[in-house]
Order: sequence, then structure tokens, then C-alpha cells
Amino acid sequence: MMKSKLHSDESASESEVIRDGLRTLLARDRVMESWLNNQVAPAYDALKSNPARAITADQVRDRLAAEYAKTR
Repeated sequence: MMKSKLHSDESASESEVIRDGLRTLLARDRVMESWLNNQVAPAYDALKSNPARAITADQVRDRLAAEYAKTR
């Protein structure tokens, strides 16, 4: 990927390609951290405080299949 970018008109140097890659990785890390903090951690805390809320993988599949069937 880096070599193809270098040979195209998109980037002038290897350092620019590396900077683009690092920016992409940092952006992905920010998105993952946000997801973990805003969705995963609260769900984990809710489940930990009330384990009766848990559902099985089969129940998840059934619910997803039912939702999918509604869209058909």
C-alpha cells in the first residue's frame, strides 16, 4: 500500500505516507476508546450489577433473526 501511494500522485514522500497511516491508526484508536467507554463499559456495569439481564447467544441470534425477518 505504501509503495503504491508513493508511486501515485497522492503523496510526495514516504514520511507523508507514514504520517497518514499513523493518523488513521490514531483515529481508529479514538473511535474504539469512545465505543468502549460509551457502550461497552456501561453494558458491562449493568450486567455486573444485575446478572439476570444476561441472554444466551441463541437468544441473541433469535432476536436478530426476528428483526431481520421484519425487514424482508
